[in-house]
Amino acid sequence: MPMYDYQCASCGHQLEAIQKISAPALVDCPACQAPELKKMLSMPGFRLSGTGWYETDFKTGSKKNLAGGDKAD
Repeated sequence: MPMYDYQCASCGHQLEAIQKISAPALVDCPACQAPELKKMLSMPGFRLSGTGWYETDFKTGSKKNLAGGDKAD
């Protein structure tokens, strides 16, 4: 899920929020309760959840250890 940076125009409080892309933007500041939160322009960020993908997931035989380099058998 993407992470978004917000800053309150009223008190200057900054926060990060993990939200679905389809979720509406946050409006109310958790620090001062004013409806002044604005999304900040920032680097894209996301969090991967689950067990993940690994180099060995779909490889068989001698192709499994690609990160190990060229080892002599």
